[in-house]
Amino acid sequence: MNLEQARQRVHSLRQIINQHNYRYYVLDDPTISDAEYDKLLRELLDLETEFPQLMEPNSPTQRVGVKPVSALKEVAHIVPMLSLANAFDEAEMQAFYKRIRDKLSVDSIVFAGETKFDGLAVNLLYHDGMLVSAATRGDGYVGEDVTHNVRTISQVPLCLLGDAVPTSIEVRGEVVITHAGFEALNNKQREKGDKIFANPRNAAAGSLRQLDSRITAERPLSFFAYGIGDYKGRVELTSHTDILKQLKRWGLPVSTESIKLAGLDACLKYYDDIGKRRSELAYDIDGIVFKVDDVQQQQALGFVSRAPRWAIAYKFPPLEEITQVLDIDVQVGRTGAITPVARLSPVNVAGVTITNATLHNIDEIQRKDVRIGDWVYVRRAGDVIPEVVSVIKDRRGKVTEFVMPETCPVCGADVIRQDGEAVYRCMGGISCSAQNIQAIIHFASRKAMNIDGLGEKLVVQLTESGLINTVADLYLLDSTQLSGLDRMGTKSADNLLQALAKSKSTTFERFIYALGIRDVGEATARSLARRYDSIESIQKASIEELETIPDIGPIVAGNIHNFFQQKHNLEIIQQLLSKGMRWVPANTKESSVFNGMSFVLTGTLEKLTRDEAKQKLIDLGAKVTGTVSKKTNYVVFGDSPGSKYDKALELGIETLDESTFMHMLEKAEEQAS
Repeated sequence: MNLEQARQRVHSLRQIINQHNYRYYVLDDPTISDAEYDKLLRELLDLETEFPQLMEPNSPTQRVGVKPVSALKEVAHIVPMLSLANAFDEAEMQAFYKRIRDKLSVDSIVFAGETKFDGLAVNLLYHDGMLVSAATRGDGYVGEDVTHNVRTISQVPLCLLGDAVPTSIEVRGEVVITHAGFEALNNKQREKGDKIFANPRNAAAGSLRQLDSRITAERPLSFFAYGIGDYKGRVELTSHTDILKQLKRWGLPVSTESIKLAGLDACLKYYDDIGKRRSELAYDIDGIVFKVDDVQQQQALGFVSRAPRWAIAYKFPPLEEITQVLDIDVQVGRTGAITPVARLSPVNVAGVTITNATLHNIDEIQRKDVRIGDWVYVRRAGDVIPEVVSVIKDRRGKVTEFVMPETCPVCGADVIRQDGEAVYRCMGGISCSAQNIQAIIHFASRKAMNIDGLGEKLVVQLTESGLINTVADLYLLDSTQLSGLDRMGTKSADNLLQALAKSKSTTFERFIYALGIRDVGEATARSLARRYDSIESIQKASIEELETIPDIGPIVAGNIHNFFQQKHNLEIIQQLLSKGMRWVPANTKESSVFNGMSFVLTGTLEKLTRDEAKQKLIDLGAKVTGTVSKKTNYVVFGDSPGSKYDKALELGIETLDESTFMHMLEKAEEQAS
């Protein structure tokens, strides 16, 4: 077979295999046996091996990557992946229906109803029919790049089918593991002596965030599409029902339970029907999603906060069981939050044995009147997290009220509850071993001490091995200790030691920010550095004095004051200073024409990095934010500026290209010098 013959056969095989994938995964109507399918795939792989110039990234043979990725990068969604408002009873559904009916001024509304998968939401981006990226939901605006893992999921087409594929489309869907797949996965884990997964959702999430796609490929992941984000195509999509049908035509699997419903009564009946059949479904669900079907009506209803007005998730009530509260103690979280935890007599809830349940905070304990010795109803919130639902007062006998400790059980620092907050917090901060991993990660971060090479995994290794307990211990490490750690040879150890030495020369504002004082971000740290010239002067400042600093209110002032009243925190700071930590006074330029102005940076700049441009603006007294609003004075844009640039045009905010910005910057620096 010559090259041209091979090219034609490879093209034909890919089309045939993609069509069989569509029939198997989307239509559930295979026309060939698994053995015949494997034979076609083997023929294609042999041809691609013999003629490597015919290899393409989206070939059916290229689902599993050869090398693990080093980290999960961030990916910005073109259209945000918004959350859904929830309804927990029929009254809330009726209120939702009335709101949108009144808003649209119609008598009845047609909905699309579908099961709410209990998995991990992902966003697939296709360009000209080819899968180019896949990302998790993240914060709704930016997620993690999991393309290498999503490619291993057979239900996800690497190439969309048909002639009318869109130029660009974001496909929203859920990655899940079926009940059968979950049982098989845990059986395999047991055979290998590996960790057993708690539930299908955790297993799916963990599988999708692997760095090595070969591990993900061994996990029984499934995918269901349930909507779209950005869309540029020739096919007009006028309803959600149309969208699902078209996604299916393009080769994407959708739930077979999706249905069109007219009016509220039909929605409630559908909810009851699925609820009765919930245990019979192949996968876990935690509710029903109802979406206004008509796209024009969706647009008319719009959005509120981070959720669409035209959709709601009607959640199923979690399963509940009865058990006794044996004790209540507290856990200290990585941020210092003191969380009361009920220690329970073991009870099986939805197949999981529960011995502990969070009580959230003292207000929740008092609201539910939970006491040690009480009999209580417990459930798995969201079918995952154990929580106490209510107390069975009729069974109350000899009980003891819980009292929040005044000092941290881990480090002995003060435990304080701020006005307006439900949470008590340990003021130990950098000196509390319960918080040390998070404190050290923050201390080493790029915007703090910028210790290159000191990531989360290494911090965990260092703390678990006992080499460090606080941030000050970082500066006691030597090459022998570091090179003995996993994946840390002599060169890596020396590089880290150099980064630690370099970090000792910093700025006062970076040092303040690195301390991890609650609610003290970069801007507040900068304000403190401009007002004070030493740690001692901040330590001596009263709450009233701190409140006179711009942007520092009573809560933040209290946090700062309390932090510097803790003996252990001051000891850590002195240890850092004794290791050679130093800085030069901040050079503020209050006379700058940029003083008090608000800037947003977007796109790629050629002459400066975004961080460099940000620092120059800050030095000139400007504020740099990440969001465009009516208060923004200028939006500076480089190559590929994205939605922030569009938002600026929409709001009529002045935009500056790099050339204009650099000219203004140079002029402002001259005037301020």
